[in-house]
Amino acid sequence: MLTMKQLSKVYRTHLIETHALRSFDIDVREGEFVAVTGPSGSGKTTFLNIAGLLEEFTGGEFLLDGVSVRGLDDDARSRLRNQKIGFIFQGFNLIPDLNLFDNVDVPLRYRGFNGAERKRRIEHALERVGLASRMKHYPAELSGGQQQRVAIARALAGEPRLLLADEPTGNLDTAMARGVMELLEEINGQGTTIVMVTHDPELAQRAQRNVHIIDGQVSDLDRNVTLLHTAAHKPVAMSA
Repeated sequence: MLTMKQLSKVYRTHLIETHALRSFDIDVREGEFVAVTGPSGSGKTTFLNIAGLLEEFTGGEFLLDGVSVRGLDDDARSRLRNQKIGFIFQGFNLIPDLNLFDNVDVPLRYRGFNGAERKRRIEHALERVGLASRMKHYPAELSGGQQQRVAIARALAGEPRLLLADEPTGNLDTAMARGVMELLEEINGQGTTIVMVTHDPELAQRAQRNVHIIDGQVSDLDRNVTLLHTAAHKPVAMSA
């Protein structure tokens, strides 16, 4: 689903160069749930922005679902991002004056879906996160955990194959964080690939695999893969 080889990202000004990523290698298979950890400033957010086609890279190779993104113009990158990727951020980023239905609807309108298709997607997404009965409520009427579920529904409505989550439980208490993590595990179990950046070691250990980043490089790969995941990729393992 996502492959980066010898990827680099350099930020340049007229005075200095900052190497955010260097010789960065990662391979995320379809259907995996990968947790990305590392200290602040290690390159996690840069990696996530590049993975989400929000930021360009300086050198190396990046394949998204088998498609090389090097050299794609802005329109092509936007199309690929809209077709393949959903985003969940630490901040819920909900519009307070819109109810849940309309909050989930906003990105779908930008993609040009007709009213019937948008309604189908919105209702299905809110049902998946357990909030179908509250679609006419407003964000202020919800708990923090419920607001994050709306943000997840907004991402799911685009029917992405890859879900990128940046500290999705960072603004939640422990109980709410566990609830959101259980929801992400359920979504992953239904086939969506998830890459989650987190500082929480407990949540990271619940992912199928941990990737640790230090100084812009992958320092180790902890392949803590479930039996179900191993069985699903058995032909790949046998050919290695």
